[in-house]
Amino acid sequence: MPTTKKLHLKILFSILLLSAFFSCDSKKTEQSAPHRNPHEITFISVSDIGGNLGNYRIIKATKDSIFAEKGITAQQSHQAWASAINPEVWKKLVSSVHIVDLDHIKSSPSQQSVDGIDETFQIRTPKKSHIYVNAYADTLHYKQLQQLKEQLDKILPKEYK
Repeated sequence: MPTTKKLHLKILFSILLLSAFFSCDSKKTEQSAPHRNPHEITFISVSDIGGNLGNYRIIKATKDSIFAEKGITAQQSHQAWASAINPEVWKKLVSSVHIVDLDHIKSSPSQQSVDGIDETFQIRTPKKSHIYVNAYADTLHYKQLQQLKEQLDKILPKEYK
């Protein structure tokens, strides 16, 4: 009987020790994780893809960098460019985007199937990823995306505009 009691005590002690360890660990990760604004923009992507020759232009931006690539698949040409962004440029870039209004923007059907070019926007926040294809057809709500494109064009070199 004494060995059974010792075994039960060892199991009980192990369970208590493990639960204490995990509860301390989870508190530590909760404290170290920054509280993020759910409406803060963390990533922006704009792409124009399609056409007879397979043209593409893709722009990706985060708080600290911007990356652009363009090319023509039929000709197997490809160019890429990357640069750092300072906080003031990022604030100016995202200033035209109102997160609460993004849910009102409507996408339109893809044009690639008829050799058209699809314009795709992706705007990410910690809470949600907003993706729009050919939203220019939504003339009522497209204005902020158009302003975003214009701000991106001001950052990019001439050959990527």
